[in-house]
Amino acid sequence: MAKENIIASGTGRRKTAVAYVKLVKGEGKWLVNKTELAAYIPSEALQAYLKQPIAISGYDLSAVDVLVFAKGGGISGQAGAIRHGLARALCEADAGLRAALKKAGCLTRDSRMKERKKPGQPGARKRFQFSKR
Repeated sequence: MAKENIIASGTGRRKTAVAYVKLVKGEGKWLVNKTELAAYIPSEALQAYLKQPIAISGYDLSAVDVLVFAKGGGISGQAGAIRHGLARALCEADAGLRAALKKAGCLTRDSRMKERKKPGQPGARKRFQFSKR
C-alpha cells in the first residue's frame, strides 16, 4: 500500500489489547486483521460501540477504508482499542473534531486492567482462610 493513500492513523489501547487504525482512500470497507468487521466482531453491540466516534463526529467514511491491525486481549478489549484508535485517527484527519470526541470520552484510554496476583495468595484479592487454631 502506497504511503500517499494513508489519510490518518491512530493507535488505541484497552486492557491488554492494542489496535493500529489507518484511514485509507477507498470505498468504505472495514477490515480488521484482513477480515471483514462483521465476521471478526459478530456482536452488533460491540460494532456500534467501536463506530461511536464516527457517529459523534459525523465524519463521512464513504470514500475511506478503515484498516485495523488488532492484537492482544479478547474481542471486547479489541473493540475498545479500535474505538480509541479510530478516535485518534479522526482527530489527526480533522482537528476540529477533537472537542466533540474528547467530551464523549472517545479519546480517553480506559485504564481498567486485570489486577496482578499477589505472591503467597491464591489470587489478586482472595486470601487464604484465617485459622485461629
